[in-house]
This record gives sequence, C-alpha cells and structure tokens, in this order.
Amino acid sequence: MNAPDPKIGDIRPQIRQLDSAAINRIAAGEVVERPASAVKELVENALDAQARRIDIAYADGGKTLIRIADDGHGMAPDDLPLALARHATSKIDGSDLLAIHTFGFRGEALPSLGAVGRMTITSRAAGRDAATISVNGGDIGPLRPAALNGGTVVELRDLFYATPARLKFMRTDRAEALAINDVVKRLAMAEPHVGFTLRDVSGGGEGRVVFRADAQTGDLFDALRGRLARVMGREFAENALPIEAEREGFRLTGYAALPTYSRGSAVAQHLFVNARPVRDKLLVGALRGAYADFLHRGRHPAAALFVTCPPHLVDVNVHPAKSEVRFRDPGVVRGLIVSALRHALAEAGHRASTTVAGATLGAFRPEPTQPRVYQMDRPSAGAIGRALQAQAPGFAETPVSGRIEPMGGAPAGAAQAAPDAGDAPEPPDATAFPLGAARAQLHENYIIAQTTDGMVIVDQHAAHERLVYERLKRQMAENGVAAQALLIPEIVEMSAADAARLLEMADELARLGLGIEAFGGGAVAVRETPAILGAVDARALLLDVLDELADEGDSRSVRERIEAVLSRIACHGSIRSGRRMRAEEMNALLREMEATPHSGQCNHGRPTYVELKLADIEKLFGRR
Repeated sequence: MNAPDPKIGDIRPQIRQLDSAAINRIAAGEVVERPASAVKELVENALDAQARRIDIAYADGGKTLIRIADDGHGMAPDDLPLALARHATSKIDGSDLLAIHTFGFRGEALPSLGAVGRMTITSRAAGRDAATISVNGGDIGPLRPAALNGGTVVELRDLFYATPARLKFMRTDRAEALAINDVVKRLAMAEPHVGFTLRDVSGGGEGRVVFRADAQTGDLFDALRGRLARVMGREFAENALPIEAEREGFRLTGYAALPTYSRGSAVAQHLFVNARPVRDKLLVGALRGAYADFLHRGRHPAAALFVTCPPHLVDVNVHPAKSEVRFRDPGVVRGLIVSALRHALAEAGHRASTTVAGATLGAFRPEPTQPRVYQMDRPSAGAIGRALQAQAPGFAETPVSGRIEPMGGAPAGAAQAAPDAGDAPEPPDATAFPLGAARAQLHENYIIAQTTDGMVIVDQHAAHERLVYERLKRQMAENGVAAQALLIPEIVEMSAADAARLLEMADELARLGLGIEAFGGGAVAVRETPAILGAVDARALLLDVLDELADEGDSRSVRERIEAVLSRIACHGSIRSGRRMRAEEMNALLREMEATPHSGQCNHGRPTYVELKLADIEKLFGRR
C-alpha cells in the first residue's frame, strides 16, 4: 500500500520535441504491424499508380525481403526524396479530407517503412530518366541514376531491424507468409482487371509462385466472377449468386454463396468499401443478419461484397491501417445489404449448392470391378429378366415392359415403389420439372425422383419443414404478430440514454408484438409481449435488444425469437420421418418445393435434396 507511484517523482519531466527518426518509428508501429502490413501499403501504392501488373516477392515470411514491382506511371527523380518525407503525398491536397478516391492519402507508409527497415525505391516516369534512392533506419541516401523500363520497384530488406523489440512479436515464417497471401488475395479481389503474381524467394533465385491471378477481361460481373473463382475457388463461383442493388447513393455489388455452401468460420467473408478491403462490424453484422434465417449458429456464409458510394458518405480516416470505416448513415447500408441478399436468396428458389451432390458422390465406394464391359457386350433386358427369374423364384417378369417387380412383400427397409403410381395424375413430361417425378420412397423418409438427366433424393421431413416454416412466416407478414396484453405492466429500469434508444424503436417493436412506452426517468413499461412466445422475461428481452443496438445499430432479437418459435412449430407440424407417402403426395411436395423460396435447405441450414446427374452415376458403374 505504501509503494511509491512510479509516475510521481521529485523531478518535473521536461517537454521536448521528438526527432523525425523517432516520430517515423512511432508511426511505423501504427501503420506497419507485420510484414503483411508492409505488403498491403506498397501494393496499394502500386494500385494508386494505375498499375496493370504487380509482382510481389518475399523471403522468410517477409522478414528479410519484400519486393514490389509494378508497371504504373512511376515517379520523377525529383519526387523520390519527397516521397520519403513524412506526410508528403500526391493523392490529396489537404483541402477536403472526405474527397478521398485512392487507397492511400496519409503520406506515412514509405517514411515509416524506411524508418524500421532498409528500403530502396527505383522508379521511372514516362518521358523521364529512371532514378533510385535508399533509406536505412531513417537515414536517406543520395539520389542515383538507375536502369528501369518503367513503373516502380520497392525493395524492403530486414524489416524491423531498427526496432528489434518488434521482431520478438513476429510469428513463424509460415504464419507471416500466410498473412501476406491473404492480403494479396483480398486486394486481387478488389481489382479484377489487374494481374497479380506472388512469389516466395526464400531459397533464392526465382523462387516459387505462391499465387497468380491474371488480369480478367469483360464487364464488372464477368471479371469479378473469374477473379473470385481464382481466389476463393471454383466451387464458390459455381454456388454464388450475383448481387446488385442501390439505395440512397450506396451501391452494392458482388457475389454471395447459397446457404448450403456455408463454412465453419468467417474466413470466406470478404467486404470492401470503395474497393478498399475492410473489417467492419456493421457490414459483418448485416451479412450475418441476412443469412440468420437460413444457417445454424455454427455455420457462416461465404460472400464477397462491394459497397460503392460517394466519398463524402463514408469516413476512411478512422484508423492508420485504414481497415475500419464510418458511414454517415449506417442504417441505409445495413438495410441495403440485408434486403439485397435476401432478395437474391429468394430468387434462387429451391436451388442447393453443387457441393452437396459432390459430397454425395464422394461418399459412394464402388466395389472393385472386372475389366470394363462395353455396351455391346451387355446382355439384353429380356436376358437379364430371365436370369433373375431363374435365380430368384420369388420374382416374376412383367410380360409387357420387361421390368422386374416383387411378387411378395418387400424386405424391411427396401425401396418402395410409389404407391398408386399408376393411378396418380402425373403429367406425361413430369420428369422435365426441376425436381422431376417421384418414383419411389426409401426407408419412409427419402423420396427418389427421376429428372430428364439424372435423379433427385429428397429428405421429406426437412423439405416439408422448410415449406411449413415459409408458410407461417408469410402468414405472420400478412396478418402481423398477435400481442398479449400484460395484466400488470412490467417496469424495466435502465439509463436514460438506453431508454431513449429503445423508445425510438417503439413503433417497430410494436409491429412485432412488443409494446413499450416511457414510464418516467430511465424506466420503460412493457405493456404487451408477442403472444406466440408465451411467458417472456421482458427485462432480459429488452436488454438483448439494447445490446444489439449498441453493437450493430439494429436489433433482430424479437424477430429472431418469434422466427425460432415458428421454426419449432414447422418442425413438429411437418411430415414426420417414417410416414409412407402416396405418389401424388410426393409429387405435390416436389412441386411446392420448386415454387417456394429457400426450399433448398431446411430451417437448420442442411440441404433438403441431393441431385445426381446420370453421367456421374454411370461413372460409378464404369459406364464412362
């Protein structure tokens, strides 16, 4: 208790001006956190210089070497020393800090990197001679002539050698290399018309190419789709929906994956504001809210979304790393993302991701077979029927069609032909429907349907669960949420600021069956609660709403609880596993799935059906 306070001494501290080297090292601590941060700053400079091709090389995870070469407009010899001066930039004139159209604008990256490493810049502008300049630990060397066709080459060696303490916080070479890879891929997604090459030259020489993305051609969506297929994988491109929407000056474009193509973490979520990769809680929350009705809490959507707006509607001057932004009207941005994604998912209808079929085919393990038998060597259908008849006396051949039908009861668990299939009013071209025509039922739970070019396996319980759920939500939207009045209103005490924030949403909460009103001071009176929720802890519910408002600027707590109840009702009210269905019932279920949005996944995010192409099935049997 009597220990002296280290901040209190007998000597009055003196205020002094720090020298430029110390200032640059302090700034480097904010701007350059790790080698990946240096790569990000230098690649963004190359993009600001209108480069069409950028080559990145690193050694030992970027700790010993980072080299960025571009074919941009370059710098004149007189500009090189100025480029190493703090707060010197060609991207803004300082008159309007909201009119920012480039990645960089602070003029801190190059002097900060030169303060903590050994950096050499070689550049040549059109019509000018090439020149080079070096800076080691903040000491700028003389300007010298150089040989370069055009563009700029920045070589950074021994990063953080001037601040050894920072080196102790570096991770392994592999971890730092992965971080560099992630940064380059994000920037490559933002600029699909620019070519990128990333090399690991740790062993010397040309090294090995870690990532390569050639410049894409075509319009915005074609180029972006090609680049996303290269960066995020072909499966993402196959299962992603194009997104395009506009509202009050904000434009949203990009691709978002189907709910059945989800991930176990948020690694496949890429968000951009005016082509700048950002990690913004508002955007992440909007993305999560758009998929809240389709994914289980343990699953995360995959998406690459680009928000474009006039510079004065967003502030990018929030963090030195420029990874955070502030919107002038965050509610408009959130609403735009949620509505655009939900509209795209609704238009997708019953579509499910192709990875579901791929996983199903991968689960099959065909037994080792004899050498391939060609079609001309196969016995005819009649010969097969007679052979089976001779081998299994319990079976008989249908004289008209040649099909083999069971004469007695089928074994337990065997496939059941669709009951009354002959009497069912099935259109002659029923197999032309997207989900085909029902042909059988397996284990009283799985419907087998035939399409024109394959087959579909439907989980009858999961499919009907989604159909009932969508029907209940539609009824709720049309008729509203019934509210039950409390005999004695519940008074919830909170701060005046929290009460004011809640009362601003009173009308919206009332539409969801939650009636609140001011009760003086910081108290809020809860007079009605949603009837479908039954007994509700009003205080806990209001606190959940407040937490969401503080974290995301919007709240879905009440709606999510209501939808969770509807989901449980749909689960218990849908067709149960183990029920045998007639042919007309199965076909009616298939037709309703085709007409209902989101029917490709159940309420828990699992697929409701699997489609297998005939060509893939034939491969399993060696026919192709």
